Amino acid sequence: MRKGNKAPRSSGGAFNRSQTPPKQLKVTEQSELLLFLLDKLAPQGRNSIKSLLAHGQVSVDDRVEKLYNHPLKPGQVVTVRKDRTTVAPPLLGLKILYEDDAVIVINKDAGLLSIATEQETELTAYRQLTAHVRLTHPQNRIFVLHRLDRETSGVMMFAKNEKIQQKMQDGWKDIVKERMYVALVEGMVKKTQGTITSWLRETSTLKMYSSFTPNDGQHAVTHYKVIRASRNYSLLEVHLETGRKNQIRVHMQDLGHPIASDKKYGAKTKPFARLGLHARVLAFEHPVTGKPMRFETDIPKPFLSQFKEEPK
Repeated sequence: MRKGNKAPRSSGGAFNRSQTPPKQLKVTEQSELLLFLLDKLAPQGRNSIKSLLAHGQVSVDDRVEKLYNHPLKPGQVVTVRKDRTTVAPPLLGLKILYEDDAVIVINKDAGLLSIATEQETELTAYRQLTAHVRLTHPQNRIFVLHRLDRETSGVMMFAKNEKIQQKMQDGWKDIVKERMYVALVEGMVKKTQGTITSWLRETSTLKMYSSFTPNDGQHAVTHYKVIRASRNYSLLEVHLETGRKNQIRVHMQDLGHPIASDKKYGAKTKPFARLGLHARVLAFEHPVTGKPMRFETDIPKPFLSQFKEEPK
């Protein structure tokens, strides 16, 4: 996994917009935080100091602390900031892999929506990352580049401004160098590698299906290679040449080997409560610097547990 120059804080971090130097107070004897502050900040009143604690303006050894009775030990340093500190909420169901001024790359867990739907308006990757970037400036936004289904895990990215979004979407085929998934599918896939080509269409119930009549829908091309196979399941490495809605799920059904747990597209087994699909690799040229960027994640353990031996 590639790491960026800027180390993002994914949970529990604190961001301070103040330009006023904080006041640092060294602890010389055991005490409790509120009592210590009442002594060191006199004649500042009790309510005023409680407000400092409540608003995250006090930290002990660089960790924000709000408890009045937090125990202090000699040698610790208590820092008091003049301006209020914004405490970053924990990110749920995702981990930031890389972030700079242009893009933000994450590893999304299965079960988390990429963006909001009519049914789910709160806990999404988009909403959480919007809150994350607004910690540094209230006008900051993120912009959608692509999506992963709720029950699909793996690497995905967002743009940090509209200009970058437009540039990447307009040149997606040239900028994105690799999108590789791993798929756990039902049954033993006998042909060790192959390509599936069709034209995808959508029903009135929003289900995608393949047409094999040229130009009858959106052209979709999927390449696959068998990594591991048993009588019940096969583990495939899947490369997308095109990125259509539900493309891999439809093409695996066309292959006669639906993705595990994917009842919507023909699966008869449910080895776990998620889709057997994971976006493992995302590689692209940085939209500003042009430098190659590549992010790779591990194969989910539930996929590997369907086989007696893990693939090397």
